[in-house]
Amino acid sequence: MECTEMVNKMQTLTIFTPAYNREKMLPRLYESLLKQTDKDFEWLIVDDGSTDRSHALIEKYITEGKIKIRYYYQENGGKMRAHNRGVKMTDSEIFVCLDSDDYFTKSAVNDILDVWKNNREDKSCAGIVAHKGSSESEILYNEEFPEGTEKTSLLDLRLKGFKGETTLVFRTEILKKYLFPEIEREKYVPEDYVYDLIGRDYYLKVLPKILTVCELVEKGYTDRVDELRWNNPTAWYLYYVNRAKFAPWCLLKFKYAAHCLRFSLLADDDYKAENRLTLPLILCGLPGALLLSLRRKL
Repeated sequence: MECTEMVNKMQTLTIFTPAYNREKMLPRLYESLLKQTDKDFEWLIVDDGSTDRSHALIEKYITEGKIKIRYYYQENGGKMRAHNRGVKMTDSEIFVCLDSDDYFTKSAVNDILDVWKNNREDKSCAGIVAHKGSSESEILYNEEFPEGTEKTSLLDLRLKGFKGETTLVFRTEILKKYLFPEIEREKYVPEDYVYDLIGRDYYLKVLPKILTVCELVEKGYTDRVDELRWNNPTAWYLYYVNRAKFAPWCLLKFKYAAHCLRFSLLADDDYKAENRLTLPLILCGLPGALLLSLRRKL
């Protein structure tokens, strides 16, 4: 394990990137950070065991000294372990995860800081939720936030029918209280698991603007999701048990309960013992769970 950095003053924003064999993608992200109109940020990269030349590339960026960069290498453990490491290493006020295959719009940092300076004193504000785009001018999936929404949680957005992708900026001190579970033999946890927990006690300020641009992958996504679900059943169980408990009584609550019961057949017993569905939710979820089982779906 190693950590290298360009030393500078404390920044307001940490832009965190978990990276695994992303040598070819990092230059575009780096260039987008160099173009930012506000440089009040640091770029924190946690390398999750890359075997390509990512290390040499990032060392080159650090040597250039154009922006503040911190780099940490760890053995491969999955994105959520990298995310936990990044949160623990962060001392800045706010934190945003920018994946290595995404990049920022030119004014993203400035837009974030403008909203944050007007909301930072409200301790019930966990951060900011903004759009992702397929380009700097087109919202991904053309999914606008529900009209009139100024404060929200991710679960509330889903319950209102929002199906889009979001850019999430969080108060760092809150993220430190809500780390992802690091489950033995599993390397993935649905990100909304933690964000749902945060949403029980805090709200996100809505910024109806594109901050992050990402590319749509047309092939292989469904196969990848199925693989993640089968290989990480405990994580998905935890995600669905929370969704089933937190959602109001509606069709989605029945769906979440059904998936939770299905994953309970594969999940770790210790985690299940600490996170159980209530009897009414079990009864509501049983028909759907049986149907999923017959279709060999999770």
